[in-house]
Parts: sequence; structure tokens; C-alpha cells
Amino acid sequence: MKRELKIIIFCVASLIFIGCDRITKDLAKEHLMYQAPASYFHDTFRFHYIENTGAFFGMGADIPQPFNFILLSVIPLAMLTGLFIYMLLKIKDLGIAELLAFSLIFSGGLGNIIDRIMFESRVTDFLNVGIGSLRTGIFNVADMCVTGGVILLLFLTRSGKDVKTEEVHNEP
Repeated sequence: MKRELKIIIFCVASLIFIGCDRITKDLAKEHLMYQAPASYFHDTFRFHYIENTGAFFGMGADIPQPFNFILLSVIPLAMLTGLFIYMLLKIKDLGIAELLAFSLIFSGGLGNIIDRIMFESRVTDFLNVGIGSLRTGIFNVADMCVTGGVILLLFLTRSGKDVKTEEVHNEP
């Protein structure tokens, strides 16, 4: 597959993932803010609106500004820029699954950075999953994107397999 087409696939996939994140966060603000948590499927899924000023499980929420902004916005944005540059440099060697994994990580990270920049370092979280007392923290679609992308990359690295999209050259 040509380099340009891979870049277009990466960009379109990233825009779709960021769009899903934005839409779900807007819906959470509209329907869950100021509401009691809602539970579905025997309390397996909970919708509980919070605004997270920290990172994973709220870590770093007590760090004063501007250090919070630097730690949770500037440094991650620099890392995402590095990931994007790495992906552009290696795109010729990347298969579709690897491209998708990088797109998930990039768009998930960017989705939460967009929240931090637009909403004074507050990220909208609203999903909680679990059985009984065994539960996840409260998260959002961007978090699922990052997690899914990392898991996919680990799987691809571990298995050493990927769907390569190299052009096949038939010799006469």
C-alpha cells in the first residue's frame, strides 16, 4: 500500500476516534452532569459523570498549576508529536493493524489533551465497568482508545505478526 494512502487511513481513523470521544463527552455533559450515577445490566455498566483534573485514577490532581498543565498537557502533547513523527518515518513498514494501533493511541491521547486545553485541565470521564466490588476506575472513550491501541501493539509485538499491506510484484 502506498505511503500516502496509509497516511490518509491514519488521519481518517484518528479523526473518527477523536470524533467519537468528543461526541460521547458532550453527551455525558448533557445527560449525566448533575445526575445520580445510572446502572445497567445488573450494575455491570455505570454511567457516572466526573471531571478529572488528574491522570489515571485522578493521580496528580493535587499538583498546582502550571505544573499540572505541563505534566498532563505539554509533556503528553510532546510525546504524541514524537509518536506521530515516528509513525510517519516508519509508515512504509507498518501494516494496517499497526497503523490502527498507533491511530488509537494518538487519537485517545489527543482527545484527553483537547479536554485539558478547552476545559481548564478537566477531562470528562463517565464510564465504569465491573462486577460486584471488582470495578474499573471511571474512564472515557479516549482512555479506551489508548488502552486498546497499547494492547493491540503488545499483541502484534508478542505475536510478531501483522497484516502487511505490501504490494505483490508478479514476475513473468
